[in-house]
Parts: sequence; structure tokens; C-alpha cells
Amino acid sequence: MRDYDEMTAFLGEWGPYQRFIFFLLSLSIFPNGFCGLSIVFIGDVPEHRCLIPGNLNLSEVWMNRTLPLVQEGDKLQYSKCRRYRLDVITNLSETFPDLDFFNMSEVEQEPCLDGWEYSKDQYISTIVTEWDLVCNNDWKGPFSMSVFFLGVLVGSFISGQLSDRFGRKAVLFGTMAVQTGFSILQVFSPNWEIFCLLNFLVGIGQISNYVAAFVLGSEILGKSVRVMYSTLGVCISYAFGYMLLPLVAYFIRSWRILLFTLSFPGLLYIPLWWFVPESPRWLLLKGRIQEAEAILRLIAKKNGVTPPAVLFTDVELEDMKAQSIQSYAIIHLVKTRNIRAITIINLLVWMILAIGYFGLSLNTPNLHGDDYLNCFFSGAVEIPAYTAAWLFLQKLSRRFSLSGVLFLGGVVLFFIQLVPSNLSVLTTVLVMVGKFGTTCAFSMVYVYTAELYPTAVRNMGVGVSSMACRLGSIISPYVFYLGSNVEVLTTNATIFVKMQQLEKKIWSSKRRKFDPVLATDLQQWRNGYTPFLCSFLRHRLILIPV
Repeated sequence: MRDYDEMTAFLGEWGPYQRFIFFLLSLSIFPNGFCGLSIVFIGDVPEHRCLIPGNLNLSEVWMNRTLPLVQEGDKLQYSKCRRYRLDVITNLSETFPDLDFFNMSEVEQEPCLDGWEYSKDQYISTIVTEWDLVCNNDWKGPFSMSVFFLGVLVGSFISGQLSDRFGRKAVLFGTMAVQTGFSILQVFSPNWEIFCLLNFLVGIGQISNYVAAFVLGSEILGKSVRVMYSTLGVCISYAFGYMLLPLVAYFIRSWRILLFTLSFPGLLYIPLWWFVPESPRWLLLKGRIQEAEAILRLIAKKNGVTPPAVLFTDVELEDMKAQSIQSYAIIHLVKTRNIRAITIINLLVWMILAIGYFGLSLNTPNLHGDDYLNCFFSGAVEIPAYTAAWLFLQKLSRRFSLSGVLFLGGVVLFFIQLVPSNLSVLTTVLVMVGKFGTTCAFSMVYVYTAELYPTAVRNMGVGVSSMACRLGSIISPYVFYLGSNVEVLTTNATIFVKMQQLEKKIWSSKRRKFDPVLATDLQQWRNGYTPFLCSFLRHRLILIPV
């Protein structure tokens, strides 16, 4: 019996309509690049120290000594979270006008009871300066990022099931509305708690429309275009959005205005509803044959080809109707031994990659040099990374491709600790090379996962895999928060090295190269194919007929 690709072969692989849909769906991912990582700037921590009230009757000499000096690394700096007791300082200033004869280490200290004063050199305001997320409250900054990723986790879990049930198009545009609407509402957050709640909802929308667009494109476009769509299309559009973030943030230094500016473009995507069709493959699976035929005939018309009088035979229609009656739940991702093995491995792969990718992306403010340039380079390096991923997928085996980029990323990060502190430029270059390798791997994992799962549970499979990835991303803000950039990068490098060791233990050492097959239904997948598990992160995971 013909599969879906054979039934729609008359449309061609890369006609005018396919190119149009390729462009529109890629364009829909553009806002995700700057909305998802805007916390890098709106949640950055500027230089700060305890606020000293201006009404104290202190001489300039004593005013300059109200803050204790502390050792930070190899530098002696004013404390950011403590000050000398002001009542004691006031009394001492009257008794000892000359500080040369007094030992300040004997003076009691107190927390910043009057708040903090923040440097205005880089930002007019951030959520940190707005709600004093420093010192004892410094955990709230990375927690704001983790809450966003927690929303992404929930969105990954529900978006797959929703779009498998209600359609790719409805979920795509519904979640775009969620992301845009709640991002705009964040601008008016009266406190940190409301900001976090809205950030959680933005996270739900952000990943849900990404996954829906990814799967919708995979099901509309021909199989020879899917890899290009998943790398050069969706991912590069995300990278361009990422690159736009520091450019906008450079000119807008107030977090509320910046967030509104980044959220507003989402409204421009409303007209896409009338141009982006539902997935014909999904419609056929749901038994909505006439709607699917209408879309396929429209595509044929746009491409200037003549469709056959009968698109599907009676036997094929009966088989599709039988499939549409079946109900699939998340349990189907672990129901059989083969698909259970694939699902478990997917979860591990996505989780580990997320820690590396987001740990590096969120760490750009800690790098030496200009924050805006570092963030721009971090986004710009993703374009050659996605291009390289596409070329690797076309020319090289999955085993070699993924192992190579992961090894590259892990090794360069691991050797950063050996770079002298005065060679900060070299450190930044190595970070970007590490980001290149991580991004390549992330791009490839999306492709492999979509190739792997059958249509009935494909969106659910991608969604659940993405959900596991978000467990890693929830942790990543605290990896970035725990210490200096060298320690963070060493942690990421250790993860990559351990991951490489683990993959060698789990997967077969055989080297084979096969063309990817996109499974179309669960029964065919179970009965007609056996997964060849080539390597842990090599998602060759190609289905080979028994």
C-alpha cells in the first residue's frame, strides 16, 4: 500500500507553494529567538552597592568609608550587600574626624537596610533594579529564568497532545497568541511574583508554537526538503531573532520598553492564518478526507501541476479511516520495546544538550568584553552552526556528524580553564566554538526525532522529547549562576565528556549509513521496521525493514 509521500508525489518536492510555506513557517519562529532569551538583558545584574541616605551629617571622608572592602577574586572591592552600621559611623565621625587613627574592621556591619544604588552606565532599569533581586534575593534572578523554562516544560508536554488532537495549525496560532499576549502583559507587572507567573505562561506559548511549526512543516513539505527546513529554515530564523535581541537591547535600556518592543512583532503574524494550511497528513489520519483533498488540490494548482482524478483508492481510504478511529496517548511512546528504547534515549539526549546550550547562551553577560557584542556573536555563530548541521546531514553519517560536533564542543570548553586570565579574547573565541558544536547537535536532534516517530504520535514524540530537554534548561540558569564563567564552562565541558563516554557504552559500535525513513503509522512502525540504534547522540536511529 502506498504511503503518504507516494500518494502526494505528484505535487513535487520544491514547488512554488512549498517554498512559500517554507518561508512563512520559518518566519513564524523569528520572534522566539529574541523573546526566549530576552532575560539576558532584562534580568541582568548591574553594579550595585548599599544605598547610603543623603541626609547623614558625615564628612566626605567618612561617607567614603561607610562600605566595607571585601576580596573578590584577586581584587579588593566595596561590599555589595553589607555596610557599616550608620548610627555607629555617625557617632565615630564626631569623635574621630581623622580616619588614619581608627581601625574600621572593629565597626559592626549591617545589611543594606535602605536598599541599593545601581550603576546606570549600562541600564536604565532591569527587573533586578526594579525589585532589588540582589544579595539575599539574588536567587530570584535565575529563578525567573527557570520559571520560563518550567513553562516551556509544561508547553512541551501539552502542545504535542493538543496538536495531535486539534490540529497543527490551531495550536500553532493559538500558542503564538499566548506568547505575544502574555509578553505584552509582562510589561505591566506590578511585582516580581506576577512577572514570574506571566513568564511561565510565555514559556508555554513559546515552545508550543515552535514544536507545532516544526511538525507542520515536516508534514507539508516533501521528504527531501525536511532536513533543510529543520535546519536552514526553522533554526536559522530563530538565530536571526537571537541576533536581533542585542541590537534592540543596545538602544533600549529600560526593561519594560524593551520587553514591549520585543513582544509587539507577534501581532504582525495574525495574517498568516489565512495563508498557512492545516497538515493534510494529519487530516487524513483524522478521517477528514475531503479537507485533505482540497488542500492537496490547492497545492497542485499553486504549483501548476495536474492532480490525478482520484487521490486515494478505496482501500487506502478505509485504512486511513481505521487509523482515524484509533486514539493515541502518551503511553504509546513507551508501549512497545522498540519505541520505548527510542523514547528513553531521546529524553537523555535532549536533557543533556539543553544544559549545555542554555548554559552557554545565558552566560554571555559573564564573558569578557561588551555584553551586546558577546550576545550578538553567540547568536551569529548559530547560523554557520545550522548550515554546517545541514551539510553534515546531507554528506556524512549521523554517527560521525553528531559525535564530531559534540566532541568539538566538549573539548574546547574543557580547555578554557587552561587559558591564562589575560587572554580574555581567546576565552571568548573558545566559548563561541563550544556554542557552535552545541548548536549543531541541537539542530540535528530535532531532525532525528521527527524522522523517528510515526505520524500518529510524531508531534507528541517531539513534544515529550522537548519536554525532557526543558528539565535541563530549568537547571541551566543555576549552572550559569553558581560561579565564574570558567567554572561554568568547565561544568558544561564535563557534562559533554561524560555524555560521550555514556554513548559509547549504550550504543552499537557498528557504522552504517542509511537514508532516513519517515514512519507513517504505528502499526507499520511496529510490524515492518526495527530501529537500528547506531549511537547515543547520533540519532541515526533509522528504521530498517526486517
